Amino acid sequence: MTRVSRRTLLTGGIGLAGIGVGAAAVGVGHEVSASTTDAPSTLPFFGEHQSGITTPMQSHVNFIGLDLVDPADHRVLQSILRMWSQDAANLTQGRPGFSDTEPELAGDPSRLSIAVGLGPGAFASPALASRRPGWLTPLPDFAIDRLRPEWGQTDLVVAVACDEPMTLAHTVRLVIAPVRTRTRVRWMQQGFHHGRNLFGQVDGTVQPDARRYDDLVWNDGREQPWMAGGTSLVLRRIAMNMDTWESLDRHGRELSMGRTLDNGAPLTGSHETDDPVFTATSGGIPVIPESSHIARAHRRTDREQFLRRPYSYDVPPSPGSGDTSDSGLIFAAYQRDPVVQYVPVQQRLSDHDALNEWTTPIGSAVYAMLPGPREYLGETLFA
Repeated sequence: MTRVSRRTLLTGGIGLAGIGVGAAAVGVGHEVSASTTDAPSTLPFFGEHQSGITTPMQSHVNFIGLDLVDPADHRVLQSILRMWSQDAANLTQGRPGFSDTEPELAGDPSRLSIAVGLGPGAFASPALASRRPGWLTPLPDFAIDRLRPEWGQTDLVVAVACDEPMTLAHTVRLVIAPVRTRTRVRWMQQGFHHGRNLFGQVDGTVQPDARRYDDLVWNDGREQPWMAGGTSLVLRRIAMNMDTWESLDRHGRELSMGRTLDNGAPLTGSHETDDPVFTATSGGIPVIPESSHIARAHRRTDREQFLRRPYSYDVPPSPGSGDTSDSGLIFAAYQRDPVVQYVPVQQRLSDHDALNEWTTPIGSAVYAMLPGPREYLGETLFA
């Protein structure tokens, strides 16, 4: 069992060598916390915003990354979005999709949401090039990243989420099958939501106030009028080394995070939602180490706020790898402008975060999440 002292953390003995949960482990906010049994089983498809973004988190998710076979043909993209809209309008309400060969599987929507976003490649057509948001570019190269091409940027992303695994699988099939000749699936990232992540940390404390979503999450259309009501998504896949984490003692784990493991309270508080006091000391040493994740992730400006929706993943390790697990976090961050809101936080975590010792970002992508549809997804882009 590895013991880590507060002083070790303060002097940077942990974290400088590594990688990080990356703006993630501070968790899922209360307003987007896990589903409740009395929640309605259907979510709206039509409206100002897409469901599945500020919606209370569903239990299961599958992020599907697709590439367009011919990204220069914007009419194909438009037809795909129309097709998905038609099916999503039915499936989210518990009705079969247009070409549904198993309609019996559509009867339990379980708070199904189908949210669609566009990567930079979707704007390859001359007709759309000038409509790409300025922030829709790859993130900077962070020193902690060990990105793998198989989890990289795609032209499109579809975030399918609900509380029922069978509903999820059925819906994913109906998203992919109708567009198989026009797109190629690059990856699927399947995750599950729990109040804690696989390190046992409470995952859900710091989030923007819901009263500020219009300011911090939703796009106002100032730069690109067609984006009004949409948002941006930063999607990061973060591997978590369970073997080395399990060798760390409980005290070291709490110092690394800056919170207690039992209820997620900051080390200076008693309750999860207590504000951390970074100036508090004990014996001349900060109670919350400066290298702890919450100290590094804590916003320095009012704009450094974004909506966190982390899902855990746990899949079999690669054959012959010798690993005991392939586990981690699918970290989805939504904000109006990732360059202003997300990147500064991630840069600090990349520079130094105690959790970097046990976590490694292996996937990264940025998307423009479409505004909610009145008629079909992307209608304002093609107007």
